[in-house]
Amino acid sequence: MLARLNLIIVTLWVGALWMTGLTAYLLFDSLQDKQLAGNLAGKLFTIVSYIGAVSAFYLLIQRLLDYGTASLKQGFFWAVFFMLLLILAGHFGIQPLLAQLKTDALPNDVMQSVFSNRFKTWHGVASVAYLVQCLLGFVLVLKVR
Repeated sequence: MLARLNLIIVTLWVGALWMTGLTAYLLFDSLQDKQLAGNLAGKLFTIVSYIGAVSAFYLLIQRLLDYGTASLKQGFFWAVFFMLLLILAGHFGIQPLLAQLKTDALPNDVMQSVFSNRFKTWHGVASVAYLVQCLLGFVLVLKVR
């Protein structure tokens, strides 16, 4: 039963990662108001961060309970661990920095302010971290069993 639960959790987490990334792209491509698109995408990324953190903690604990220290030799364990680190770095490091840059730019849009270059740089870092999470998600799908 736990193997099936692990499979369901990995499927939901990785599916949420990829779907959120595609949805964010569609929001920016479809909406004229890029600030609105950014706000909606930010909410989606926050939700998927919570899903990912809960999933990662569960999967790591479950793997340690099932395999003990032998889990430290498994690609699955390390993929989940690095995905969790990326989630924590993004949620508690990069996202607050981006939010602060947006606040500092008020009443202007951050992209129309003196902070636009810093915002673009950190947004790029966040995008690369998210892409790495998505690619590590493939590892999880292949190694979940």
